[in-house]
Amino acid sequence: MQKFSVILPVKNGGSYVKECVNSILSQTLPDFNLIVLDNCSSDGTLEWLQSLKDSRIVIHESGEPLSIEENWGRIINVKKNMFITLIGHDDILYPDFLAVMDRQLKSNPDASLYHTHFNYINENGTIMRPCKPMNPCMNGYEFLQAILSGSMDAMGTGFVMRSADYNALQGIPRKYPNLLFADFELWLNLIFKSYEVVAPEKCFAFRIHKSTTGTSQDIKLHQALDVFIDFLFSLEKDDLQAKKIINEFGAQFLLFYCKGFSHRLLRTSLKKRENLTVRDFIEHTKLLAAKLEIQDKYQPEQVLSLKLAIFIDGNAVLRKLFLLFKMIHAKPILDSWVA
Repeated sequence: MQKFSVILPVKNGGSYVKECVNSILSQTLPDFNLIVLDNCSSDGTLEWLQSLKDSRIVIHESGEPLSIEENWGRIINVKKNMFITLIGHDDILYPDFLAVMDRQLKSNPDASLYHTHFNYINENGTIMRPCKPMNPCMNGYEFLQAILSGSMDAMGTGFVMRSADYNALQGIPRKYPNLLFADFELWLNLIFKSYEVVAPEKCFAFRIHKSTTGTSQDIKLHQALDVFIDFLFSLEKDDLQAKKIINEFGAQFLLFYCKGFSHRLLRTSLKKRENLTVRDFIEHTKLLAAKLEIQDKYQPEQVLSLKLAIFIDGNAVLRKLFLLFKMIHAKPILDSWVA
């Protein structure tokens, strides 16, 4: 039995999946297999994978179209090696990723989550910037503080965990629409089992795409934020230390996403965002702050950029002009909620 399983859920991976798979198969450590969960791809992804005829590749076809939540949910039911890592089809593992992880496992056998530093890349594979520096070792409280304060970059790719721990938690939480924020909850639950170690090397690349109004999922983004706030609420009810951290950094976290989501709404037509206005969304985030009992620290209406967003969104002419400008000058958005 091999030591690692790299798990790749995919639907119509296009050219990116080829780069991703080739990066996995090029690992310097040979002790792994690649488990592909294909979700009825219709662009030749499945046929290309089958044509590789590589014994390390195990393909599980879905049989019928699944939601992203359902496809990733299959991870818990497939046969896996002792340690697993999950990867998006447009991300890349550098050749020594598994070798570095194997070194971390041997030197920190009691850890419950393993990670490395990484680079952000754009659509063409060009490095945009490295991730923020991370502490070499973190417990659950330190990780929670880093997430809420924005002092750490944590994406869905690049983490290694025990299959048994993943299964015990029932896998990635499927209650999150499009699995947005689901990885935050998963990583926190895993780290609270023991601790996380982070290798200093940059061992993978996370790809950032242009934000386009045509592919916007604004309602799901907002629903997923609600679910994560519910998770934080449950966390602070049972843990005084967690409550202290949420009280100190929760407003900062909520404001970050309030600004990001509000500006994303401006890049989306009213019809595509189901007539959700910036003002309505900001008011909703104030209810979320009240749920966490941080409403006295959360004052989004005092932020200039949000005042401007409300003003533009409330004027039909300005809204259309802003949307036209952003369509012409679209840029990759390097925020932690973009996946």
